[in-house]
Amino acid sequence: MNAATVLGLGGQPRDAHASAAGIGLWVFMGVVTALFSLFIVAYLMRMSGGDAITIALPWQLWLSSALLVAGSVALQWAGGASRSADPVRARRLLLAGGLCAVGFLGVQLWAWQALLSAQVMPAGNPAGSFFYLLTAMHGLHLAGGLVGLAWTARAAWPDPARAAWRIALCARYWHFMLAVWLVLFALLGWVTPEVARFICGTS
Repeated sequence: MNAATVLGLGGQPRDAHASAAGIGLWVFMGVVTALFSLFIVAYLMRMSGGDAITIALPWQLWLSSALLVAGSVALQWAGGASRSADPVRARRLLLAGGLCAVGFLGVQLWAWQALLSAQVMPAGNPAGSFFYLLTAMHGLHLAGGLVGLAWTARAAWPDPARAAWRIALCARYWHFMLAVWLVLFALLGWVTPEVARFICGTS
């Protein structure tokens, strides 16, 4: 086994880099989970107020959700292809995962435009305000993931097998972003003021 196979960046063992990066990603996801948990609690408390009303979510959110699912699946398969020494398939799946993420962000902006056209503004309605806040925060975290995915794709393009651990970390992050989005989607779509008051014990 040659040095290029065994060593990662900076001449250090690749397993050490993968382990450190994996721990770092878990810590980061823990922080993000805490952040969104606080937002969710704030949303529930605000929606339990007497002036809160629900908004009709635009249909575009179903399309963006499907794109995020597809991107998560594509990156999972890309990791498998890189480990099974199928570089062409790994490259195609990496590209597909990135395009799905870009598509997700584009469709989210489309959903914003649909709500703005329906006179749902960022201020004035608690549900509308939190919709823009939560989707913007999620979109920013996904956009940051796209930067990491682009860096991973650049490193993996010559030989995906050498960057299999990087692809696996990207897939893990995408699964996490998908889970966060599904929770937010359910929160925004199905937690009515009545449900929020019941949860908060103010009904």
